[in-house]
Amino acid sequence: MAEAMIFGLVRQGLAAPGAMIAAGPRQERLDQLNSLYGVLGDLDNASAARQADVVVLSVKPQRLERVLAGLNGVVPEKAMVLSIVAGASIEKISSGLGHSIIVRSMPNTPAQIGEGITVWTASAGVSAEQLEMTRQILGALGQEIFVEEESYLDMATALSGTGPAYVFLFMEAMVDAGVHLGFPRRIAEQLVAQTVRGAVDYYTRRDDPVHLARLRNEVTSPGGTSAAALYYLEKAGFRTAISRAIWAAYERSQELGKGGQGRAPDQRA
Repeated sequence: MAEAMIFGLVRQGLAAPGAMIAAGPRQERLDQLNSLYGVLGDLDNASAARQADVVVLSVKPQRLERVLAGLNGVVPEKAMVLSIVAGASIEKISSGLGHSIIVRSMPNTPAQIGEGITVWTASAGVSAEQLEMTRQILGALGQEIFVEEESYLDMATALSGTGPAYVFLFMEAMVDAGVHLGFPRRIAEQLVAQTVRGAVDYYTRRDDPVHLARLRNEVTSPGGTSAAALYYLEKAGFRTAISRAIWAAYERSQELGKGGQGRAPDQRA
C-alpha cells in the first residue's frame, strides 16, 4: 500500500520523487523503489522521519509497537503522521510516538491502480492545511471520505478495507463454477470479470439513485434462472455468511487495536 501511495503521488505530480524517502529493513526493496519511482531510501526509520513533513506509517499491526518505539520523540514537532495501519487508534499512535498531529486512514487494495476508497479521520492537532494535504495524498489512491467519528475506521476496515477479498472470493467461486459447467478457465474469467465490472458501473453511473434490491429485481424474472439461483443463495445463508464475515473482520480490527496477536475467534487453520 505504501508503494501505491508513492506511485499515486508521483503519477499525479503531487510530490517530487526526490522529496520522498522510503524507509524499511531491506536494502534490495529500497533499491527497487528507487529504480521504479526515483524515491530515496533509508534503512533507519528514525533517520527518515527526522527529515519529514509527513510521516506515513505502513506496517503490519503486529509490528506497530516496535516501530512506534523507534520513532518516539523523533518526528518533527509540526510534522503530520498519516497511518494506514489496521486497528491502530489515534490515541495508540499518539502515545507511542509522543506526538499529537495524527491522521488515521483505511485504504483498500484497488488504491494500487488509483481506484481505491479510503476512509479517514484526524486528531484535533491537524491543521486545515494538513487536512487538505491529506485529501490530496489519499485522493491519489482513488476516492476519500473524511469522518468525524474514529469508530468508523474499524467499520471501514471490515467493509471496504477487507472488502476486495470478499469480492475476489466471490469471483473465484463464479469462475470455478463456470469451469465446472464446461467453459475454458480464461473464458470463465473474462465473463466473470466483465459481469462484476459492468454490474458495478450500472449501479454507480445511473442518474437516478436506486436501491440495490430494485436492480436485483429487474434481472429476476418470475420462475426464471435468476430466481432459481437467488433462491438457492438465500436458502444457503448467503446474506448471513457475508454479514458474519464482515462482523468477524470488524471484531478482529478492534482486537488488533488492543494489541491482539492471536487468531480471531472461531478462526480455523
